[in-house]
Amino acid sequence: MKIAVVGATGLVGSEILKVLAERNFPVTELIPVASERSVGKQVEFKGKSYTIVSFEDAIAAKPAIAIFSAGGGTSLALAPKFAEAGITVVDNSSAWRMDPTKKLVVPEINANTLTAEDKIIANPNCSTIQMVVALKPLHDRYKIKRVVVSTYQSVTGTGKAAVDQLFAERAGKQDVPKVYPHQIDLNVLPHIDSFLDNGYTKEEMKMVNETKKIMGDESIQVTATTVRIPTIGGHSEAVNVEFENEFDLSEVIELLTNAEGIIVQDDPKNFHYPMPLTAHGKDEVFVGRIRRDESQPKTLNMWIVADNLRKGAATNAVQIAEYLLKHSLVETEELVA
Repeated sequence: MKIAVVGATGLVGSEILKVLAERNFPVTELIPVASERSVGKQVEFKGKSYTIVSFEDAIAAKPAIAIFSAGGGTSLALAPKFAEAGITVVDNSSAWRMDPTKKLVVPEINANTLTAEDKIIANPNCSTIQMVVALKPLHDRYKIKRVVVSTYQSVTGTGKAAVDQLFAERAGKQDVPKVYPHQIDLNVLPHIDSFLDNGYTKEEMKMVNETKKIMGDESIQVTATTVRIPTIGGHSEAVNVEFENEFDLSEVIELLTNAEGIIVQDDPKNFHYPMPLTAHGKDEVFVGRIRRDESQPKTLNMWIVADNLRKGAATNAVQIAEYLLKHSLVETEELVA
């Protein structure tokens, strides 16, 4: 099938191309789209060069699916144009996530809600995706009452300029373009996205609201503190979960071990636990440090790590596309104009 990748030159866009190739998605024709200044440039896919085109040309080419990773403003402006042309959009930005008319999808959890009529599908926030993948099997068994999450998020979540800032600072350069309001190397910033009137950041409220929507349960209480740290391999999260029902720790580990998309790494005696360094480049969500919260009943602590550019963005979007294809929710041949 024809696939368009909108924002093909960015960090996530580049990762989408890599994931499509690695997972052997049946791309008959790639249509890379980027900003006007990038039109005419080349991107590589499976050893072949493709020319970046404008969004008008991409729509005219009638791809079956367009995977967007070009920011919220672009998605708000362009996704409806693609959808009106009969093209199914999988959008990585925050533009459509909390729109009540749009599905917010993590395939392991709620892909079964998708229909052929869903022409704009939202990809959740990276930090939310990895958390809910681990929460869902436990919620099904014990019913989650409350989640307290603190994140340790990679600079790659901010984009290439943030990675450049980190390595420039590490090299001792003083005059570096600043993406963050403070130095990020050898530092920790308790600040991701802009601050809201309630004292929380947008990133923190994304985790609160998106978790409820994906899990399909407004009764789950979530509070979050999101933190940027000087790593590039992936996001890490300390997650404290209070359940309605009592749990057995060995059963928790068994549920997580058998859940789709999860790898349990929980052998503290041998220092085996999830880390961004070892999660980097992987598609799974890694869970470890699984232990009972001894300060109150029916409460669990976990450490969750995933590559934020892959499962947190590109891989999740490609998995949505795979589900659409597998269940015949998109045309597998060129759409008729």
